[in-house]
Parts: sequence; C-alpha cells; structure tokens
Amino acid sequence: MEALLDRAVYAEITIPTNLDEVWQAWTTEAGAVSFFAPRARIDLRPGGAYEMYFDLDEQPGKQGGEGMHFLAIQPEQMLSFTWNAPPELPGVRGEMTHVVVRLYPLDSQATRVTLKHDGWGSGGEWDQAFEYFERAWPKIVLPRLRYRFTVGPVDWQRPPSAQELA
Repeated sequence: MEALLDRAVYAEITIPTNLDEVWQAWTTEAGAVSFFAPRARIDLRPGGAYEMYFDLDEQPGKQGGEGMHFLAIQPEQMLSFTWNAPPELPGVRGEMTHVVVRLYPLDSQATRVTLKHDGWGSGGEWDQAFEYFERAWPKIVLPRLRYRFTVGPVDWQRPPSAQELA
C-alpha cells in the first residue's frame, strides 16, 4: 500500500490592524459575525463551542460548523478548533478535522495570520472536502477578515464578491 503524506491546507494573510483586534475577530461572537459567518456561538475555553452558522435558512445540523469546539487557546497567539465538511458532503460531515490559527504582530497596525487545516482522510468525499477548503480558507475566509478591517464588517445580505476580496 502506498504511504500517504499528511496533507493540510495552509493559508496566511496580513491584516492591517493590531493584534488585539484580530484576536477579538476570531474569538468573540461579535468579531466572528463581522467576517466569518452570519451567526456564531463562541465559548472561549478548551472544549467550548466554536460554531459558525453560514446558512441560517437550513435546518439545524446543516447550517454550518455546528458542534465544533476549541481544542487549545493561547491568548493573542494561537487558537485551534475542530472543523467539519460542508453539508453537501454528508459522508464525511460527521468527521472532525483540525484547524490552527496563529497570530503574529508585525507592528502596532499589522498582524500576520497563518492557518493550518489538517486531519484529512483520502478518497471520495474526503478529497472533495479538502479541495473545498483549499479554496475557502485562502480565497474567502481570510480575505473577508482583511475586508472587515479595510472596508468594514461583512454585510451578510450582500457579502463581498471574489473581486472585492482580491
């Protein structure tokens, strides 16, 4: 059997604001709804909820990152949490992968954000989920974080287009 390398999604971005503001965006409900999802439930402690609700018109269980939780927290430096596949991939949606976000202050008005998403299986819906997040983290989520600090909070009735996020 061929050995599989542990694959991961890697993404990074520089955010034009201070470390505290970026930390608050990731770790508070008000912060998360300003860039990540229209609704959030966050309990900032290991084992606490880290749930993002993307499709509020869907039935519970299909709204987004329901049931996800924090694994580890190092204030203003690192947070890690479980994550799941989107509802359209039911074969792997019940599996939990792992995301680590690290924050690095560059100066008083710039923060580097790195993200690593690992814990992937292989084949079928695993590959589809991996491909989904290869796009979602670097092309949507992290650019929306930058948008939040350069333009303003995301209007979830009219989220920014790919061109607006570029």
